[in-house]
Amino acid sequence: MCEISHESTGPELKRLAVKEAIGNILAHDITEIRPGEFKGRAFKRGHIVREEDVCHLQRLGKEHLFVLKIADDEIHEDDAAYALANTLMGEGVQTNGGPKEGKISIIAVTDGLLKINLEMLLALNMLGDVMCATLHSNTVVKKGQIVAGTRAIPLIVKKDVLQAAVRIGEQAGKIIQVKNIRKPKAGVVITGNEVYYGRINDAFAPIIKNKIEAIGGQIIGIYYAPDDETSIEARLRELMNAGADLLVTTGGMSVDPDDVTRFAIKNMGATDITYGSAVLPGAMFLVAYIRGVPVLGVPACAIYANATIFDLVLPRVLSGEKIGRRELAELGHGGLCMKCEACRYPICPFGR
Repeated sequence: MCEISHESTGPELKRLAVKEAIGNILAHDITEIRPGEFKGRAFKRGHIVREEDVCHLQRLGKEHLFVLKIADDEIHEDDAAYALANTLMGEGVQTNGGPKEGKISIIAVTDGLLKINLEMLLALNMLGDVMCATLHSNTVVKKGQIVAGTRAIPLIVKKDVLQAAVRIGEQAGKIIQVKNIRKPKAGVVITGNEVYYGRINDAFAPIIKNKIEAIGGQIIGIYYAPDDETSIEARLRELMNAGADLLVTTGGMSVDPDDVTRFAIKNMGATDITYGSAVLPGAMFLVAYIRGVPVLGVPACAIYANATIFDLVLPRVLSGEKIGRRELAELGHGGLCMKCEACRYPICPFGR
């Protein structure tokens, strides 16, 4: 983590004739009054005086201005904001216009998954005099949505602080990104003797279908299988042969002797199998990969809870992120659903 330590006496304040003030920074607001029409700020503190401003200022009765002189080792807040935004932005984001009072908003260029390098964001915010605030990492965002704001805090920033921020951005390989969420062709296998033999009605299919279609994906097949490894494996193979690039299984994820879904997945040669997550609801979740195709084993909690581990992991998997033990363990902080009477997910702390 980079730290900057320096003594600052602040910018030099000077009183100059209006024409001599061109190119300098206005140290105070200037009010304009037009009786019956307008009363307000004509020029704001921090404005860089331009040649075309001179006549306007003189009409306001200004012959002299108090200005701030920028030293060689300093930079104006607007220029600093531009540099900060450029060092923060990776793929999938852009600025939303120019700076306003030293602040620039960063927006998503496309629908996708927001990814923040948290360690490097902290390092940048530890510098002082510069800052960046973002939405939570792993938030699903829409095109045009503001995902971050950055600004210089004082009107004039020391260049060494800004240079340190740029180095942090370069080291991070950019701090803010929006990853594309691919539209999957999902195959679903719903397991359990009670559903397969018609003893109870299935509740999983419409839930999984709705969640897949909500991200623009399609269901290429929904199969039912009893609690039998061979049957479950056969259905999964059929779906893969039909072109499924995402497999979702439901049921059979606990520790009962008949819960064999995860063993069928293993029998197919699945690698990187991770069973169990630090999320409630969703502790008995499974993620694995079969020849590069992700497999998500969804526990029964998905039937009765609006938001579960499935909602947290699905967009991350579809953005190309490899999910394993560490990623599922990190979800423990914020992974407890508050079970609100009226669910507002994703506008809530769950999974954050």
